[in-house]
Amino acid sequence: MIFSEKQIESIAEMLKSIAHPIRLKILCFLMEGEKNVGEIESEFGSTISNISQHLTVLRKANIINRRKEANFMYYTLKDENVSNLMRTIKINFCSDS
Repeated sequence: MIFSEKQIESIAEMLKSIAHPIRLKILCFLMEGEKNVGEIESEFGSTISNISQHLTVLRKANIINRRKEANFMYYTLKDENVSNLMRTIKINFCSDS
């Protein structure tokens, strides 16, 4: 299968966006469903500022959605291709064996 140059660039940018340990953890956590920044911060023990920076990278890459409700920002996985990729990663690399 041959990819076009545009496809290669798009895929490389998406992979670069998720190829950070904290961003990968955030995506794994979001596989469980919608989460707010406080929940993500509690899960990973990082600062809200640090988590927000990583969420911004993922949002700008169109990988996650953000919605505001009152004073809270909620995040979900946006891209079904990324959801499928995360499931594949989980199956192949995150088993308990």
